[in-house]
Amino acid sequence: MLLVLIMAISLFGCASGSSNGNSEAAPASTSESTEPAADSETPLVVGYSNFNAKFSPFFAETAYDQDVAGMTQISLLSSDRQGSIIYKGIEGETINYNGTDYTYYGPADLVVTENEDGTVFYDFTLRDDLVFSDGEPITVDDIIFSMYVVCDPTYDGSTTLYSQPIEGMEEYRSGMDTLGNLIYNAGRDNTDFTFFTEEDAKNFWDTYDSAALALAEEIYAYCKEAGYAEEGDYQAAASAWGYDAAENSAESFAAALQEAYGSDIAGMINTENAGSTVDDLFPNLGYYTGTGISTGESAPNISGIQKIDDTHLRVVATKVDATMIYQFTMSIAPMHYYGDASLYDYDNNSFGFPKGDLSSVRAKISEPMGAGPYKFIKYENGVVNFEANDTYYKGAPKTKYVNFREMSDQDKRNGVVQGSVDITDPSFSNDTIKAIQDANGNGELNGPVITTDTVDNLGYGYIGLNTITMNVGGEADSEASRNLRRAFATVFSVYRDVAIDSYYGDRASVINYPISNTSWAAPQPADDGYEIAFSTDVNGNPIYTSDMNADARYEAALNAALGFFEAAGYTVEDGKLTAAPDGASLEYEALIPADGTGDHPSFMILTLAKEALAKIGMNLIVTDLSDSSVLWDTIEANQAEIWCAAWGATVDPDMYQIYYADVANGPSNSPNPLGGPAQGGSNYMYCIADADLDQMILDARASTNQAYRKSVYKACLDTIISWACEVPVYQRQNAIIFSTERVNMDTVTPDITTFYGWMSEIENLELN
Repeated sequence: MLLVLIMAISLFGCASGSSNGNSEAAPASTSESTEPAADSETPLVVGYSNFNAKFSPFFAETAYDQDVAGMTQISLLSSDRQGSIIYKGIEGETINYNGTDYTYYGPADLVVTENEDGTVFYDFTLRDDLVFSDGEPITVDDIIFSMYVVCDPTYDGSTTLYSQPIEGMEEYRSGMDTLGNLIYNAGRDNTDFTFFTEEDAKNFWDTYDSAALALAEEIYAYCKEAGYAEEGDYQAAASAWGYDAAENSAESFAAALQEAYGSDIAGMINTENAGSTVDDLFPNLGYYTGTGISTGESAPNISGIQKIDDTHLRVVATKVDATMIYQFTMSIAPMHYYGDASLYDYDNNSFGFPKGDLSSVRAKISEPMGAGPYKFIKYENGVVNFEANDTYYKGAPKTKYVNFREMSDQDKRNGVVQGSVDITDPSFSNDTIKAIQDANGNGELNGPVITTDTVDNLGYGYIGLNTITMNVGGEADSEASRNLRRAFATVFSVYRDVAIDSYYGDRASVINYPISNTSWAAPQPADDGYEIAFSTDVNGNPIYTSDMNADARYEAALNAALGFFEAAGYTVEDGKLTAAPDGASLEYEALIPADGTGDHPSFMILTLAKEALAKIGMNLIVTDLSDSSVLWDTIEANQAEIWCAAWGATVDPDMYQIYYADVANGPSNSPNPLGGPAQGGSNYMYCIADADLDQMILDARASTNQAYRKSVYKACLDTIISWACEVPVYQRQNAIIFSTERVNMDTVTPDITTFYGWMSEIENLELN
């Protein structure tokens, strides 16, 4: 889940609800679209996984919380069914999809101008008739306020507009840091209290120590109960959680946690918790993370965010960045609700809140408000209640009330069958399929009881191999080290077809490049240079022939693996490995979060690979984890060798976040195993350090030519495969199920896609 969140699309573009701002039809003015919502008191009930109650368009983290926020918001820019940006939202833009013309509307138009001096102008024109759900008009000031919130030096939400090459951004964000960072970076023995008081420092360190100790005790208690640790064995508990405690004590375990997370205290508690929350363990953390302290000179404004008038805004970028436009799918949040209108004076560099103080924004974190199709009413007893927003610019919703109800995956499926749930998204397992077919009574996924809609998941499953823990002689990028990893990757790859077919059937397909097939940049079999992953031997010759059956392919893959091992420096006698080269081993561990029962699409791959590798003298230990947090902890501690997981993807295929060698601008404080500053991205999982790959990633970012970018990304993907740090495994499908009996299926969003969900036109949905 953590990795999915790391890679999720920026917060404001993530919600799958009507924040996309798209519709088949939208009137030209609000006055034509204010018919009251339906009078029926019967709510539409949607089954959801548990919420975290962070429903803010600025601070929502999980996809479920983001959907709640999205119901109440509209986005500055919208996108179509293929994820492409709509530039003419006011008059509408008609685009054909699957043989049907659809017209998409949004709150604004956008014109992008690339200038001769390398700068880029993003000129927005806002509709002049928009209002928030409380009747207040929407102006460019609300957009500017929203941008300044996510660009504030103390902002710690998910969106990363501040990382874009906007003119004046660096100057505005410099000269200020959070109180917590200043205290932490000064150290425990600090005697200089220029920027904070001695009392604040003492309280910070005392609370940090007590929080880490309480966390260590909780984890120990959990491990003891689960059988991972004996009475008093804190080192065993730490080891089970992926940490190395120097001494057998709770204090030593706590110190290991602090060393791993540094100043990212919220990350430590949220990731490692075994019960308690941040508020439980560090109740005043928000004071330290949300208080900005001036430490030097900084610009009073972001010069590249320019108000032209109440309906026109220009954003100036210093260079082309293909990923920047997706940041503008952000919500237009009401300044008068989340900020303070009396503190807004554009000409005098005041933007609705004091710089470095987002307390007014954080105060509304669980009660969202905006201009979306629905108004948030309350969240209690596991249910979020919404009421239709009659002033929604695309027309008042046909269904007056909507409830998002928390429930287990099994209850989602049963709820639709039994009548307590109208729409939900159960895991698309064999059990779910059988239940749907049985309920319909026709052996089909669509019938009189349930209608099923499937789309490709925006992400993919993979097997990871850490280059730091799997190499020869400590040289992660040497040819010998790559051959070591290629040996494993070759054996894993040959079992993908049988494993994925067994687990998913036709609900998933094997992929050969580390990218979701939903992306326009994903190589296709008909493309020049397309290859089956890890299908050549150490000499570059094809491993397989077209006339091979499955058993012959398995044998050929094992023989090829033996060749890779030998090239890596292993001693081979009579077809078996007898000795490993320096830094390598005859035994490696693969971690898989399969609930301790083998319930994972890649579990068969590992078990079959284990049997095959044993024949040539390599011991693959398959560790089936009942607690997936152990996997993420081990990966973050840089102790994992092989693991199975899935990436979430974004609309744009930018690879900077995962594969760039030195990502230093993200929110994480994870140690950088490559050297240099702390990493905000996810390359710490693979530890690739490849200058050519880095340059290609930057080159692709610096162009808006899709054909050029696709060719560059193909080269990037080939380079990643050459490192043998990731084995692409599967592209699966997601399912949304509807109660055919209670939902008027003629009113559901047609042609649902990965990028255009059922909530994209929720204003049209009606109950029977």
